[in-house]
Amino acid sequence: MVLSSDRRSQFPRLPTTFADHEGRTITVSEYTSGSAPLVEMYTHFDDDSRSQGLPPRDESRITQWIDGLLEDGLNVVARHRGDVVGHAVLVPYDDTSELAIFVRPAYQSAGIGTQLIRGLLGHGRENGLSRVWLTVSRTNRIAMNLYRSAGFETTASERGEHEMERSL
Repeated sequence: MVLSSDRRSQFPRLPTTFADHEGRTITVSEYTSGSAPLVEMYTHFDDDSRSQGLPPRDESRITQWIDGLLEDGLNVVARHRGDVVGHAVLVPYDDTSELAIFVRPAYQSAGIGTQLIRGLLGHGRENGLSRVWLTVSRTNRIAMNLYRSAGFETTASERGEHEMERSL
């Protein structure tokens, strides 16, 4: 199948570098290294920055959670000056994959999440994935708008959450 240039350009090839809305130079790339840089990023999340119980609160649980994501998923990160400031992952389930994305609180609302999702979805497609889904709290309007702008559609709603899905 040949993709139109519009479809191909929807997902940048990794690594990619861009200026976020604050003018910071951010690089999005595949992540296959150890857990320490991700654990460091997640220690900056307070209770208001957590969603659906993630990331875990204490460092040992964060490490255990990250180790599982690195073992099972396709991971991409956003870096600023070498520090991880965003992380997105696709975890395979049967014929689909679940998407999770987190941006360090001090870097939110700067366009980093959009670039992380685009990079991750392209990375997933390059690795043979065809469908992606996620769950999001109905009250998380910023995230829902981000997912809609990335082509996700709501497929189910229950218990205060939306399930959203898209094909690659």
